Amino acid sequence: MIELIAVGFVAGFLAGISPCILPVLPVVLFAGAVPPPGADPAAPAPRPGLRRPLAVIGGLVLSFSLLVLAGSEVLSLLHLPQDSLRDVGIALLALVGLGYLIPPLGALLERPFARVRGRRPGSEAGGFVLGLALGLLYVPCAGPILAAITVIGATHRVGPTAVILTAAFAAGTAVPLLVVAIAGGQLAGRVSAIRRHVPRIRQAGGAVLVALAVAIAVNALAGLQRDVPGYSDALQGSAKIRGELSGLTGAAHTSLEHCNPNATGLVNCGPAPNFTGITAWLDTPGGRPLSLRALRGQVVLVDFWTYSCINCQRTLPHVEAWYRDYAKDGFVVVGVHTPEFAFEHVVSDVRAQAASLGVRYPVAIDDDDATWNAYDNEYWPADYLVDASGDIRHVHFGEGDYSGTEQLIRQLLAAARPGRPLPAPTDVADKTPAGDMSPETYVGYEQVQYLVPGHDVVANAPAVYHFPATLPLGGFALAGTWTERAEEATSGPGAELELSFLAQDVYLVLGGRGTLDVSVDGRPTQAIDVAGVPKLYTLFQAGSNTTGTLLLRASPGVQAYDFTFG
Repeated sequence: MIELIAVGFVAGFLAGISPCILPVLPVVLFAGAVPPPGADPAAPAPRPGLRRPLAVIGGLVLSFSLLVLAGSEVLSLLHLPQDSLRDVGIALLALVGLGYLIPPLGALLERPFARVRGRRPGSEAGGFVLGLALGLLYVPCAGPILAAITVIGATHRVGPTAVILTAAFAAGTAVPLLVVAIAGGQLAGRVSAIRRHVPRIRQAGGAVLVALAVAIAVNALAGLQRDVPGYSDALQGSAKIRGELSGLTGAAHTSLEHCNPNATGLVNCGPAPNFTGITAWLDTPGGRPLSLRALRGQVVLVDFWTYSCINCQRTLPHVEAWYRDYAKDGFVVVGVHTPEFAFEHVVSDVRAQAASLGVRYPVAIDDDDATWNAYDNEYWPADYLVDASGDIRHVHFGEGDYSGTEQLIRQLLAAARPGRPLPAPTDVADKTPAGDMSPETYVGYEQVQYLVPGHDVVANAPAVYHFPATLPLGGFALAGTWTERAEEATSGPGAELELSFLAQDVYLVLGGRGTLDVSVDGRPTQAIDVAGVPKLYTLFQAGSNTTGTLLLRASPGVQAYDFTFG
């Protein structure tokens, strides 16, 4: 227990100094350096002190802790979208910023706190309100500790140990942020220019807060929170620590040792783990959660997928057809959306992409990988077929063998409701690729494999690259200016990418904003406008497998994530 708490504190501290909290640092510094909006605008800056920095960090720690422990539960009870707390945080941040811009509004915002505390407006109350807003927006680097705490809150297992662990993580996070806030206070007390221009600085700071709220609302700062090294993964990854976290979450794990994914008939893999740590539900009545216990008596297909995965997209028409044709016979599909990339954590984007792909069955948002881990899953897509008694009877990884899976679905439905006639089998074309093809090719440095030798990647900073004299089959190379990040590479001036491929179709996950000119074997084929939610784009299609060289010319601001092939 003591070791777990110590690791929680250190994990929180590391999260507090990692790039993912950069969006909140200017606000914390500003809160310590500039007097609150309720203060006399003609008064000089106060002497350095701890009250206001402590109030800011105290509000942040309180709202963050309540959010991770109880946020999911509160939103579920109120039937509100999971993005609601984030939206409240954005609104609060904008309101506090307006309070700095408009002093009477700032005094009005602090007045309720002043009445409660029996003090005049303009004290540390405004800092506490600002901290509350930041806590709703502050999302530290994900890791086993934070994921476990979130799962605890989402699965109603909050106990003394969970609260202590959360407090340890929050305290660790608070330390570096408090240092920043105190530094701001010291700056305000020592720099004469600040003392002379406090009213203007206050208004400028208010404008910065409002602008930051708008930037967060439109995800303009997502890259800062997306490209974060896993500083604490090794620390949190020991078997002992993970064992203690597993005990806290209570996540049951199934054993698939005797469950052959290549089996052509039904097998018995034991009870299916329940849906664990789900942060949101789509396409259920009122967004209410489902459970395998409540679905007893029905045949359930648990389908792990993610919306930018081409293998998943080719599987979806079959899964959708099974759900459409067999739902009235007691068949349920639950699509567990476990993100591969950081951008796939946004619930509203998952909802929009699922709708565009024609998904009509319930979708569980598994943002913390809790259900993925409960099933010991490793693949997108992956299907687990559960019988009416709640046991896993078939497992299939990847694409293909749709007729075989459907035949097993029909067997389980017939066993669950003997004598009930079933509709004719579905007739959806199997588009599983056949033959040799290029392997999946990641562009970001975290998983990059096929970048040509001699390309020394410069992480998280713009660098100029040059094409090699030759490009081996299956390899890719960069030219011009690119910023290589953990999950993607962002184009700069003169950015080009060359890929030698063997495939029938070539796809690329793209994000950011800009244009991408595509040429194949020296022949221009299309220009792609990249904007909006990062998603999968089709770069090339042919009637059969072929080799070729793809040249991409990107305007600055385009993000390239991952090539896949068909």
